Amino acid sequence: MHIHLIGVAGTAMATLAAMLQQRGHRVTGSDAGVYPPMSDFLRAEAIEVYEGYAAEHVDPAADLVVVGNAISRGNPELEVVLARRQRYCSLPERIRDEFLWQRDPIVVSGTHGKTTTTSLVAWVLTHAGLDPSLLVGGIAGNFDASYRLGQGRDFVIEGDEYDSAFFDKTAKFLKYVPHTVIVNNVEFDHADIYADLPAIVTAFTRLLRLVPANGHVLIGVDDPVAASLRAAAFGAVSTFGLSPDADWQARWLRPSAEATTFEVVRRGEVLGDAIVPMTGEHNVRNALAALAVADSRGVPFAVAAEGLARFAGVKRRMELRGTARGVSVYDDFAHHPTAIAETLRGVRRAHPSARVWAIFEPRSASSCRRVFQEAFAGAFGDADEVILASVYRTNLPEGERLSVPQLVSDLEARGQRARHIDGTDAIIATVAREAREGDLVVAMSNGGFDDIHARLLEALRAGAAG
Repeated sequence: MHIHLIGVAGTAMATLAAMLQQRGHRVTGSDAGVYPPMSDFLRAEAIEVYEGYAAEHVDPAADLVVVGNAISRGNPELEVVLARRQRYCSLPERIRDEFLWQRDPIVVSGTHGKTTTTSLVAWVLTHAGLDPSLLVGGIAGNFDASYRLGQGRDFVIEGDEYDSAFFDKTAKFLKYVPHTVIVNNVEFDHADIYADLPAIVTAFTRLLRLVPANGHVLIGVDDPVAASLRAAAFGAVSTFGLSPDADWQARWLRPSAEATTFEVVRRGEVLGDAIVPMTGEHNVRNALAALAVADSRGVPFAVAAEGLARFAGVKRRMELRGTARGVSVYDDFAHHPTAIAETLRGVRRAHPSARVWAIFEPRSASSCRRVFQEAFAGAFGDADEVILASVYRTNLPEGERLSVPQLVSDLEARGQRARHIDGTDAIIATVAREAREGDLVVAMSNGGFDDIHARLLEALRAGAAG
């Protein structure tokens, strides 16, 4: 079967293409821009992807065209598919029909932490010998891939609340026939899709109503909106978090430079200590969710905790890209105010005496909008130096667009050192000139950010050599 992918963003493109190819299909695709690490992954898998969109990219003999949510009417490949009446479907529909009907999907949802938690769950179950399948929106370190096709019943999948395609504006995760659902947290996001928080809550409510009575829902009870969803579930519900009311509670957190140790309590019973090789309370919650899922599959706590300690992280989630001249440069996907705040808080607690630089590119559909103007002003409190890049989406009306100068002013009013620097060349030159030994630089964006991390390390090395 020849399947052509159009309008499927880089990570999903690479992942789905490789999975379909492994199932024996011939796969081609088109994308407006593929950047590392996904471009490297596609090359390694020998998957043919066209740069840009053109009608001639779509083979008339292709059996199926998968239409992603990155395109709409007017796209030349979509137009030729519609004109030919060529068979097409959305990305989540293809995932469901190809992989999920015969499995027990574990759908990991929430505004933040989906990729990390999905990778954690899949790894802990793999470590326990359950051989699950995995589909995640990033490169999971333990698998060095964004997917795996196992022989076990469980299929661990990242549940995205973003829309499915131009012809289907409902959330992707509603297609994933869930058996188990994790809801980490629920906040307003995706301002280009959802009008307000109640609209997002409606999508999550619909997700929980799809879980069968013999399924399982795990809710992050520290988040009040997520906790309020409990009544929507028909089957068994467990809660997790730092709250003493949680069924799965983490307490006595002991952060170090690269890990966090904590005590695990299950419904009042102390199970023992666990260690997750990441910093931040948010990652402790993610780890708790993984331990709870493993427990529901009969995995002994000691086995699950051993797997947790061997977790290798996810690329672009506080990934240390290198150290030069004593300056450590991290890459992080954070782009929502809460995710930025949690990331920087985790860095600060793990490195209390270090000078922390936060470099942020407003790039996502929500972060470019003024809707988060005030929230961003409170997101950088744990950074000593804040550098803000220009808003990526310049096509937004000025009245709707995030005001970076206003954000700088608001941060300065809070007593923080903040600057707006236009262009990555200028940002790199500034940090390379001013950073000193022992500094931590966290560059945050949900896009490629002009490969700022590698280029900054090169500039720092060049300065040392000079």
